[in-house]
Amino acid sequence: MKYEQKPNAFTLPVRIYYEDTDAGGVVYYANYLKFLERCRSEWLRAVGHDQADLLRDPGIAFVVRSVNIEYLKPARLDEMLWVGLEVEKITKSQIFFRQHIRRVNPDAVGGWDELLTGKIQIICVNAALMKITSIPPLLRTKLEAIQ
Repeated sequence: MKYEQKPNAFTLPVRIYYEDTDAGGVVYYANYLKFLERCRSEWLRAVGHDQADLLRDPGIAFVVRSVNIEYLKPARLDEMLWVGLEVEKITKSQIFFRQHIRRVNPDAVGGWDELLTGKIQIICVNAALMKITSIPPLLRTKLEAIQ
């Protein structure tokens, strides 16, 4: 199944490994946060900005301010998941995302099982001081263009 992308969206495939699961054989709930973080990191890279480079110059980092997640269905060992995001809003120093994790299911409405949905708010901080700062104008302009 082809995953359709919107200009303000990004999707990352993630395979479930043994290390991702708990004693019951399903993905441990906290690991979903790692998958969501990977998706946001790869999205930023896809729009042309590596986090390591942003740390060096202009000395900023993006940190999570809030997370609101609904766990809908479990994922299991060896499944291929699709971790996605949509940019909901960008302000002077914050980015708001809607994120989801899905797996292909030809029998489901739309061809997908929705496993998790969430809203994540990140803030831009001065990496040395760990204090909120504005998203650099060049980066903010680029991000607002895809919103």
